[in-house]
Amino acid sequence: MLILLPPSESKRAARSGAPVDLDGLEHPALTPARERVLDELARVSTQPDALDALGVGASLAGDVARNVRLRTEPAAPAHRVYDGVLYDALDHRTLTTVQRRRAADSVLVVSALWGLVTLADVIPAYRLSMGTRLGALGNLASFWRPQLTAELDARPVELIVDCRSSTYAAAAATPPERTVMVDVFRERDGVRSVVSHMAKHTRGEVARHLLTRRGKPPADARALLRVARERWPAAELTAGTSRRPAHLAIVLTD
Repeated sequence: MLILLPPSESKRAARSGAPVDLDGLEHPALTPARERVLDELARVSTQPDALDALGVGASLAGDVARNVRLRTEPAAPAHRVYDGVLYDALDHRTLTTVQRRRAADSVLVVSALWGLVTLADVIPAYRLSMGTRLGALGNLASFWRPQLTAELDARPVELIVDCRSSTYAAAAATPPERTVMVDVFRERDGVRSVVSHMAKHTRGEVARHLLTRRGKPPADARALLRVARERWPAAELTAGTSRRPAHLAIVLTD
């Protein structure tokens, strides 16, 4: 089983520690691309229009300034750097040793800067979204898509539980016949609606449930539905095809 997550918009900067070792990150085939994005991000972040180019406001000027120093900034495991509601729900710090090992093996974060990172990869805090057009590299989702798709294709055959947002889903294609997209809905008085903020939290809870439950990990979409119903009894599954992934709907009811 592979769980794909988006990064958080906010990052928790390490206060001390060694800088990132690009050669020490998983998926070493991505190192040349990571180098290119690091260099271009540093260049763009020094420009007068850096805030506009990166799509952030003046309150994040310090984060943009840090982009210039990423090769020397203190780094920390990704599970400590990524912040926000999804990662709060995942709550990596309370996982057992066995569960942390499982998380390191079965969770990948799709990143605008690093391409793919495990939760154990040691990285600095940065400010960059996959929706950015980054200088000479152009649209980052388009830049990363062939490389990340190849990396995922090279993995052993396994069920892929896709918890990414649409922006990050655009950066890597997955085999539709073994991918399940996780959607989140709220149902009140028989009316179902899409949720946004709560969707991030719920996807974090889905990832945690998959990492902490006892028993074998689900091997296909029907098994994933049974596992999801352990926590969310109203969960539903829309079957996929050879061209379209299945969709797991987590239905939140009052």
